[in-house]
Amino acid sequence: MPKQLLAKYLFNLLAANPAEREQTGAHVPEREEIPAEYKWHLEDIYKTEELWQQDFAKVKSLLTTVKQYQGKLSTSSQTLADCLQLNTTLAIISSKLFSFARMHRDENTAKAKFQALTGQVESLLAEAGAATAFIEPEILTMADTLLQQYRKENQKLNEYAFYFENLARQKQHVLSPEEETILSLSSEATQAPETIFNLLAHADMKFPETLDDNGSTVQLSEGRYNTLIRSGNRQVRQQAFQHLFGTYAQYRNTFAATLGGNIKKNIFYAKTRKYQSVLASALESDNVPLAVYDNLIQTVGENLSPLHQYVLLKKRVLNLDSIHMYDLYTPLIKNVSLRFSYKKATELIKHGLSPLGEEYLHILNKGLTSGWIDVYENKGKQTGAYSWGTYGVHPFVLLNYHGKYDDVSTLAHEMGHALHSYYSHNTQPYPTASYTIFSAEVASTTNEILLLHHMLNTTEDKDTRLYLINQHLEQVRATVYRQTMFAEFEKMLYTKAEEGESITADLLDQEWHALNRKYYGPDIVIDKEINVEWARIPHFYWSFYVYQYVTGYSAATTLAEKILQEGPSAQKKYINFLKSGGSDYSINLLKAAGVDMSSPKPIEITLKKFTALLQDFQNLLTSY
Repeated sequence: MPKQLLAKYLFNLLAANPAEREQTGAHVPEREEIPAEYKWHLEDIYKTEELWQQDFAKVKSLLTTVKQYQGKLSTSSQTLADCLQLNTTLAIISSKLFSFARMHRDENTAKAKFQALTGQVESLLAEAGAATAFIEPEILTMADTLLQQYRKENQKLNEYAFYFENLARQKQHVLSPEEETILSLSSEATQAPETIFNLLAHADMKFPETLDDNGSTVQLSEGRYNTLIRSGNRQVRQQAFQHLFGTYAQYRNTFAATLGGNIKKNIFYAKTRKYQSVLASALESDNVPLAVYDNLIQTVGENLSPLHQYVLLKKRVLNLDSIHMYDLYTPLIKNVSLRFSYKKATELIKHGLSPLGEEYLHILNKGLTSGWIDVYENKGKQTGAYSWGTYGVHPFVLLNYHGKYDDVSTLAHEMGHALHSYYSHNTQPYPTASYTIFSAEVASTTNEILLLHHMLNTTEDKDTRLYLINQHLEQVRATVYRQTMFAEFEKMLYTKAEEGESITADLLDQEWHALNRKYYGPDIVIDKEINVEWARIPHFYWSFYVYQYVTGYSAATTLAEKILQEGPSAQKKYINFLKSGGSDYSINLLKAAGVDMSSPKPIEITLKKFTALLQDFQNLLTSY
């Protein structure tokens, strides 16, 4: 459906956010220089652009047809079924149109031709959304008894059963058509806080010059900061830290106003739609119980001791008299440089994912060898990595592979998404084929964890083992601990704002400082510059989003442990989860796979594994 397609589009954009990656070699090749075997086969979507144009015209025509159903959905079960199936057809074709144009554009973002095609299909998506906007409000006005009668009369409506259920569940929060129109019209104006944040942080704000590892002075940027804060030279990372956050501090009142305005916007919409809170509104879309959010914060809060121990370990390994916030990101193991050819990477991944069974490996190998993946960087190519599922066609993966272990892990991660899409799309009808963001990171992170398990089981070199363990420890620190800190901060802010307290820069600085002290412990110096870090976090403009990073990682850790320990029975449940797509609420799908995210146990398992690997790391260090 167009609304679902738009949500999936936005999710893929988030997944494709540029990542700072080491560039190997001075020469970045033109696309024509990349061998065909390392390019994806977008002709599997449309063999020619002419066929794309034909489908574009077909959608235009179908939009006229779908409007003819407006006001008539309650007249008969056949009318309702015909309209929904036409809407599904529109969505499937629109998805193919967008995928073909957008992924061609990502091959070389400088090419005007595919910029234009992408713009055309984005406009078409907006037009489709407007043309089909009547469907859900009309269904919601139908009496429950009438809808039940229609579902009994017409088997074509069976594949929409969960869609009807989920729609009915949120009925109390849907307003009258006139009120919905007003809220829709207000959305452009109420996006101002996030727009202002993005323009200020990424366009208008200028950072000073700072030292790099070569002793040269360079212009500081967000991208360069992510490299410099990991420097082995303490002066480099300290100066970058002070310059970056010193600049944010100059605009702290403006950032506080934009964040406060965004919070007020979300409170307004939640109250207008009759939710008890913004948190309840955010969790409602996938029927996630409030206990999931509360358990997360409570359980991590009760298990901060391992993170405090990790901070002390960093201090000792880095040989520091005192450890500061700018010391947290520098690697502990500096004399290891793991490099892998792409062929070797695929072999490692296949070995690492063998616990998922022969069928999974067969599909994985098909994806690795049949034009699913665009492997190497070329001039103008979209940076970072993403996986893109296109219903009716195999998934696609964009990489910028440079041979580091991070790149191998990224390939495993994105193929996790790809096989999730493959299983879902080949098992589910379109209305239940798309999985939620809550579920999305589970399949990808499970692959990463299984790959790491394989690497540690087959690596005897102590330095390499230390490097790999440190990779995992850092991932848990950044994904589980840090994102939970974000989630706790966000909940605190909304609680205060919903109670009528003003969100000021002083309040934000104070609360952020206190949370950093709580999470990182008494032994680290909480530098004054870190107090304004809240101003740098874009996730706070996507209300209650970040907790899903932690739940996804914890669910994946638990599933990986079950697969490794229990074998075929856990493997079968996991594959069924992949096949389930969006056929039920994420909490229910994960529970069927063996993970109850409404309990604290998955978080506890994840932190227990962190503690065990931390001990392994310390034991290896003392054995030298």
